[in-house]
Amino acid sequence: MARALIVVDVQNDFCEGGSLAVEGGIAVASAIAAYAAASDHDVVVATRDHHIDPGSHFSEDPDFVDSWPVHCVAGTPGAELRAELSGTRFDAVFDKGEFAAAYSGFEGRDHARGVGLADFLRDEGVTSVDVCGIATDYCVRATALDAAGAGFATTVLADLTAAVAPSNTARVVAEWEAAGVAVSGAPM
Repeated sequence: MARALIVVDVQNDFCEGGSLAVEGGIAVASAIAAYAAASDHDVVVATRDHHIDPGSHFSEDPDFVDSWPVHCVAGTPGAELRAELSGTRFDAVFDKGEFAAAYSGFEGRDHARGVGLADFLRDEGVTSVDVCGIATDYCVRATALDAAGAGFATTVLADLTAAVAPSNTARVVAEWEAAGVAVSGAPM
């Protein structure tokens, strides 16, 4: 019974200086790198927004709920994982959102292996996951809910997340708890 760490969307465009920066993103990247280096997870994976043509997900006049400024375009520096994570051992990286909006890491695929996240974790014998990353109220939220829905015992490491709108955090935590997701720590 293996345990996995899922690092959600800790990418240049989601950190300070990026096109869709979340306040505290760089601090979260550093904290996750330190945590991953000291952790005893059997499997460590990352997810990335990896947009090619996501349709109405991109907008010149975004509402910051369903539409967003251009971000994490495949092949650009903004889509890359933060440099703070460069020493982190990732067993696989799951890209999502090439041609549509995608918030959950479970919508992604590891193209090198041709497999989705749920199947990869099951193949590795994973039964429980810890989820961290950016953003608490969007992609971390969706990834944690989908992990629980897929049958994994799920914990969000909230102190290793950053929110687009911190005022949403209490609602998101209540949603996780209603879905059986455990929450450890407080969001940064």
